[in-house]
Amino acid sequence: MIKVERRIEVNNSWIILMYLSACIVGFLLTSLLLWFSGADISKAFYALYKGSMSNQKTVFNSLSKATPLILTGLATVVAFRAQVWSIGQEGQVYSGAMSAYMASLMFYGLPVWIYLSLIIAFGALGGALLGALSAVLKNRFNVNEIISTVMLNYIIIFFLSYMVGGGPWTGVGDQALIYSQSNPIDDTAKLPFLFDSKKLHFGFVLAIVSVLVCHVLINHTPFGYEIRAMGYNSVALKYRGTNTKKTLLFLMLLSGAIAGLAGVSEIFGTNHSLRGDTLVGLGFTGIIVGMIGGLTPIGTLVAGIVFGGLASGSVYMKIIAKVPGTLVPTMEGIFLLTFLIAGVASHYKIVGFKKDV
Repeated sequence: MIKVERRIEVNNSWIILMYLSACIVGFLLTSLLLWFSGADISKAFYALYKGSMSNQKTVFNSLSKATPLILTGLATVVAFRAQVWSIGQEGQVYSGAMSAYMASLMFYGLPVWIYLSLIIAFGALGGALLGALSAVLKNRFNVNEIISTVMLNYIIIFFLSYMVGGGPWTGVGDQALIYSQSNPIDDTAKLPFLFDSKKLHFGFVLAIVSVLVCHVLINHTPFGYEIRAMGYNSVALKYRGTNTKKTLLFLMLLSGAIAGLAGVSEIFGTNHSLRGDTLVGLGFTGIIVGMIGGLTPIGTLVAGIVFGGLASGSVYMKIIAKVPGTLVPTMEGIFLLTFLIAGVASHYKIVGFKKDV
């Protein structure tokens, strides 16, 4: 019988080995999945490469798709590191998009950079307020954050459906009504593109800055210590004298604000109109990205870029290799499982074999 012990100190080399092994196992299982589906494995992976990183255009497209996933992944990291199981990133993305769109109507005509700054700020505020509402329900009425965030997701999603599906924000014309979307936003409200690209926009800069801020905040500030300590033992942190209710409120404000920025990036950087179906799944996929990233900001950045490449390359896989579109979420699930197993395995070591008596 194999004898396994938990490591007192986690070895970085062992962590890297475990995650490399997870990548290999993930690709092997994905290959089996493609084989069972009848797809040409080599052609499928070539199409994935061609659609995600074969040239500058596809790289920029991958980074654009990665942007909201990095942000929602970071929102997950902030909450989950404190063992606050917020599932509200999806609704916070919608709330951020709606608040930013409202700001674009309210402040139209202001100088461009002030206008854009207000749109971004309102987007972050919209997500933050929705996150804070869950914290208030937890602090005041002891409502479980899983229940409150999931319920708030439904409320905000249906509210957006009303606003653009016959409500006051519905665009003019039959197409706008059919697709439940607003009028196109004004050119002055669009996030500027980077490097003369027509895909990669300023939202990616917001994502990178958010990663750096969260990395410093979690690892090098007193508030980050409280987040980490709350994740280890919230009761001990409370008896130490920390106001854990206040900490919960602040971290949910921060988590919601970051998720709200994801909504801003999608509406004002990519789609250029408020439309619910383009936001579907960003928050839930962000939870996967944050988990695969080891609940660290830098790991989330890497995982987000990988998933962005997968989202970009999946289009080529469908066209070139005839891979069914439903296999892409399954591939994401496979990599989630292998990386979660690797994360657990990295904290243990094999110390020998024990004979059964």
